[in-house]
Amino acid sequence: MTDSLSSPDPAATGCGCGSAAKFDGATPAYRRILMAVIGINGAAFVAIAGGAALQGSASLGANALDFLADAATYGISLAVIGRSAAARSGAAMVKGASLAVLALFILGYAIWRATSGAPPEGFVITGLGAFGFVANALAALLLVRHREGDANVRSVWLCTRNDLIQSLVVAGTGVAVWLTASRWPDLIAGAILAVVFLQSAWSILKQSRDELRAAK
Repeated sequence: MTDSLSSPDPAATGCGCGSAAKFDGATPAYRRILMAVIGINGAAFVAIAGGAALQGSASLGANALDFLADAATYGISLAVIGRSAAARSGAAMVKGASLAVLALFILGYAIWRATSGAPPEGFVITGLGAFGFVANALAALLLVRHREGDANVRSVWLCTRNDLIQSLVVAGTGVAVWLTASRWPDLIAGAILAVVFLQSAWSILKQSRDELRAAK
């Protein structure tokens, strides 16, 4: 994968010659983008958490918690921009570990829901999933130029990419719940999303570990 250069134009990419520095997010434009994305995630959390609580939906619960976690972790990303490589990599490790914990919580919730409760309303899940997709698509459009960089910057993009996948899964889950009148599609979707989160957590932790070693 081509690495982004730490230059006045964050979209510029290395040519593979020599050792190009990875974009660390230390530009006013990237800070403004992060602040906008934090606001988008906070608003989406409030809307989707309400639906998840009313419906008892594992997939909506996963979606809402992810929006909340993203708002918090993007705040961490914003706070460590411009600090040492060790500080940025350490923050990314915290985000990776938090994502793994979130994935395990979602998996546990899906298993618990499998043994109790009636199926949620499919049209509510689909509607809120579509709402989440629009919010995530807007965030992704803001961040797409900065999808490569150090572990701190890359973790922001990976979280946003996961959110897009998650929202599509949630919207499709609502249709499946409506067609089958069963809670199982919702619970299966929650488990699939937990696996996606675990994979991203591992990727973030691995890159963070490598960058911490290089910084030392």
